[in-house]
Amino acid sequence: MGQAALKSVQEDQSLDITAALDIVSKCAAEGRENREIPNDAIEAIRKTGYFRSFLPKQYGGLERPPQEFFKASVDIAERDMGTAWASGIIAVHAYQLSLMDPKAAKEVYATGPDTLISSSYNPAGAKVETAEGGFMLSGQWGWSSGSGHCDWVLLGGLIFDQGPENIHYRTFLVKKPDYDIEDTWHAMGLQATGSNDIIIKEPVFVPEYRTHHQMDGFNCKHYQDNEMYSIPWAQMFIRVVCTPAIGAAKHALQLFIDNAQGSSTDVTRLASDPDVTRRVAEAANLIDETEVIMYRNFDEMMAAVNSGREIPMKDRVKYRYQASLVIDRMMQAVDMLFDVAGGRSVYRNSPIQDIWHDIHIARAHVANNPISFARNLGAVHLGADSTDVFV
Repeated sequence: MGQAALKSVQEDQSLDITAALDIVSKCAAEGRENREIPNDAIEAIRKTGYFRSFLPKQYGGLERPPQEFFKASVDIAERDMGTAWASGIIAVHAYQLSLMDPKAAKEVYATGPDTLISSSYNPAGAKVETAEGGFMLSGQWGWSSGSGHCDWVLLGGLIFDQGPENIHYRTFLVKKPDYDIEDTWHAMGLQATGSNDIIIKEPVFVPEYRTHHQMDGFNCKHYQDNEMYSIPWAQMFIRVVCTPAIGAAKHALQLFIDNAQGSSTDVTRLASDPDVTRRVAEAANLIDETEVIMYRNFDEMMAAVNSGREIPMKDRVKYRYQASLVIDRMMQAVDMLFDVAGGRSVYRNSPIQDIWHDIHIARAHVANNPISFARNLGAVHLGADSTDVFV
């Protein structure tokens, strides 16, 4: 954890997810089989306060610094990447609600601080019409991770009917039973995320206060006293869909080491194999470098907002690009190990194969494709303005 995070931890409300980790491990196989995180794992994580990490204290939250939250996410992912992926996405929504009109958070958390929210931000299947005091929303959205455990959902949509100069993206907050969940999640990896479809057949009314304008997120608009909420919304969300790979790669490395040490009567045989030792060293270093960059970036962001400064746009674009590299780097680390993991790694019950599938499936998320983010960063370095508003 970065130094800024260590200094900011409040002794009376620090986040400790240790008590949940063994339960996450025990539930991992069941989660893959049933394509959803088991309730026991969700409840164990809930009891630690993890889902309240970014929730403002006025609603019963912890207001934990991002470094502490993402350290917990890595720890969960060392036990099961799918659990960390879905749990992190659910948990980060408390941050987005903190940026919206306070009436939205008051409504969601009226029944308690552990109310859970899922999301699907892809607007492709959405139909939005402006109405008096809000919007009428219908459509179908894919990949809503953890939705089976949630009572609310955040859905992306484009506004077209306010004139050609005012076409824009918003997120819409919808409560059950105004939406249905369709069981569509039959995937090669991250099975436990339960990333099913959200369907609204008949248009439902979403009041203005339950929407979040994309440019408000870009401009770091919020309603909280804690300056942590001045960190751009994008910087928080993009990290929940890549950081679990760091924990998963750590897990793969430990599995490889344990297997190598127990695979022969001569436990030092692989230790003298120059190809194997090189792979282990390079994988370990990739993991370490990637994790350190994440904490450094959040240290810098927290230092800026806590001193009342805006985070420079060049840095925001850099942080966005570096987050997009996490999956590629962790794929590289795991691939190096999987290539020499031995014959038993090919069987479907192989733990290291599960991790291999999880990380490769995570690469399919649009936020984890670094190409456009690299181009944007390079252009900004050369004097152009950023073309990405989700930074």
